Amino acid sequence: MATDALRGGIDLGGTKIQAIVADPEHQVLGQARRATPTEGGPPDVIAAMADALDEALESANLKPEALTGGIGVGAPGAIDTKAGTLARAGNLPGWRDAYPMAKELGKRFGGATVKLGNDVQVATNAEFTLGAAREFSTLLGVFWGTGVGGGIVLDGKPWLGRGAAGEIGHIPVRHHGLKCPCGRIGCMEAYAGRRAMELRARKAHDEGEKTDLFKIMEEKGRDRLTSGIWERAIERGDDLAERLIDDAVDALGRAVAAACNVLDPDAIIIGGGLGVRFGEPYARRISDAMMPHLFHDDDPPVMRVAELGDLGGALGAALLVVKA
Repeated sequence: MATDALRGGIDLGGTKIQAIVADPEHQVLGQARRATPTEGGPPDVIAAMADALDEALESANLKPEALTGGIGVGAPGAIDTKAGTLARAGNLPGWRDAYPMAKELGKRFGGATVKLGNDVQVATNAEFTLGAAREFSTLLGVFWGTGVGGGIVLDGKPWLGRGAAGEIGHIPVRHHGLKCPCGRIGCMEAYAGRRAMELRARKAHDEGEKTDLFKIMEEKGRDRLTSGIWERAIERGDDLAERLIDDAVDALGRAVAAACNVLDPDAIIIGGGLGVRFGEPYARRISDAMMPHLFHDDDPPVMRVAELGDLGGALGAALLVVKA
């Protein structure tokens, strides 16, 4: 592709779809954000992605044919980069079997080249290339949001393993623990993922425990417990919210320590909706929760909050189609 081509980037999450148009210097020319569909199936999700990218193009006064550099997508689930398919996306509606996302999305944009990558891996690579981890060569990204995903950079290169590297949310942290949305028992995500936390909060509320979480949700006109709602509840001193967040921080610390004991990275980047929302104070709390389980506790990795914020995933997706 030409080095001066404009590129599209789409960050597909369980809650929101963020789309951008980026220039060759990685400047964002236009952006748009939409809610991820909660019903339907892959065609509905792809339609929402295309609508978000159309809106981003409109905000930059551009037409779809301007995306001569192609479109990158960061998505949750099992990705076959060669086939352009996505499967087992548990946080997306009706998405189990492999579906030709690249082909179907490309059709909406005149046959544009579409490349797929894991959502957290591309966001980690964006922080490594453009953001908070530019000076490091080995990096662990931990993105705390609807689920909890991880990304790995080793000696300056993304590490994908056989296609499923970085699934830090599914490190087991409790023996005979809670059931995770993935169906397994005791995963870190069962305690720290926003979806799992909401299920626990609803169960406790239904059983009579007092909480302002759902009152705040109604005040905000939301149908889910977003990062902002959790933050507001914590600010109000809500006991249930505090207890569930404490559990999340403990689980994050255990899983991050386990990953660090294997990888020994230079740095850890905390991102995702909850990670960025809670920021430095909670990055320090996660670091403190990590220390009792870290083998080299006399020389812990640097811990930072993601610098690129909500646009990190979409910027990382756009980097997928940067080739000389």
